[in-house]
Amino acid sequence: MSLLKRFSWLIQRRKKFPHDEIHRAGELAEMRLAKLSRAAGKANGWQVFESVRIPDPNGGRREIDMVIIGGNTILVVEQKHWAGSFRINKEHHFIQRRKNGQEHNHDGVADRIARKAGLLLELHSGRLNLPEGELPEQRVIIAMTHHKLEWPKIPEDLSAEMVNEKGFLDILKTINPGQPNQGLTETLEGFNTWDEVHMYGGLLNKGDVISLGLGNQLEAIFERREHSVNGNTTHRRGWFSIFSKQPSLAKIKIGSKNVELRVAHGACLRMHVVGESVARDIPWACIDRIALSKPAAEWNR
Repeated sequence: MSLLKRFSWLIQRRKKFPHDEIHRAGELAEMRLAKLSRAAGKANGWQVFESVRIPDPNGGRREIDMVIIGGNTILVVEQKHWAGSFRINKEHHFIQRRKNGQEHNHDGVADRIARKAGLLLELHSGRLNLPEGELPEQRVIIAMTHHKLEWPKIPEDLSAEMVNEKGFLDILKTINPGQPNQGLTETLEGFNTWDEVHMYGGLLNKGDVISLGLGNQLEAIFERREHSVNGNTTHRRGWFSIFSKQPSLAKIKIGSKNVELRVAHGACLRMHVVGESVARDIPWACIDRIALSKPAAEWNR
């Protein structure tokens, strides 16, 4: 390999990708609420599923922040960690006013999560061919978790309940939904979540990983997998690593299979990142770790 290629490879390994502050704050708030929800609902047997992705008849998949099940009850939860204030207009559009005075129209937050809840219920009842009388009880909830958020008057005909963080956790603490419903649990376990690719510097890419790009043998295992995939990298980033023949290593775990391999120059993972119209290649030289969801169940593909 030429010295120029070695140098450009080193520059690639040293490049930092800082995280987006606004999105990072939202992600941390979601992680916090999920952790608190598990603790609050443990005694009553609530099960928490994060970032549940369901197929949409109109195309693609839609994400639900949290689905919490217990007995024959489903809580479909949308979390918003807004600061400042918000208002809800006659069309039930949520209009957030940020601390800097800027306003952002989030359109029909309640209507969107209510539609997702309906799709989820249809998938569950369709999978088990449930009669009307055996359908789960469902609650659609928007949890506004920022403690300094100023609330407006909430319309009575809104298509979702509105609660703050304490009010939401109180639901899990005070309501005992009864014995777990195995069919409902199996339905929720049949959904997948976003794949996560963590970059050097803190940036998190969420989306669907299409291929690993680490050789044909590992690719074949990846394509046939039934489990989640986790991986970590070790990169030499010091200036003297320009002379190293193996500056990057990866450890990949797929189910019970563990693979440790050298990351070749130019190796890229291919991913369709959320919010982008086409898939793109992400160099392994820039990746710190990956956490990829297990595939959706056969009935959900």
